Amino acid sequence: MGIRDIIEGKKQWRAHVARVKALPPEYQVVYKEMQKYFFKVGPVDLTDGNLLAGIVDFFEEGVAAGKGVLELIGTDVAAFSDGLIKDSRTYAEIYQESVSTDSGELKK
Repeated sequence: MGIRDIIEGKKQWRAHVARVKALPPEYQVVYKEMQKYFFKVGPVDLTDGNLLAGIVDFFEEGVAAGKGVLELIGTDVAAFSDGLIKDSRTYAEIYQESVSTDSGELKK
C-alpha cells in the first residue's frame, strides 16, 4: 500500500464521516453503535468499505422517506447488525480456528 492509497483512503473515510454527520441525530446514534459493534466483532470484509457505506445509503433512503431509524431496522439494533454480517467470517472465528488447529497439533 503506497502513500497515495493511504491518502485516497483517508479522503474516502472523511467523505463517509461527512455523510454520517449529515444524518439526523437518531440515525447518527444508531450508526455509531453499529460501527462500534462491527469494529469489535470484526467482520473480515469490513475493510472493503461496502458494509458501512451501504448502511449510510440505507439510512439516507430512510431519511428521504421520512421514516425514523427504528422504523427501518426495528428496535433490536444488535440483531439487525448481526443479520448484516451473518454470512461474513469474523476475525474472532479465524482466531478460534487457528487456536483449535494449534491445540490439535499439540495433542498429537
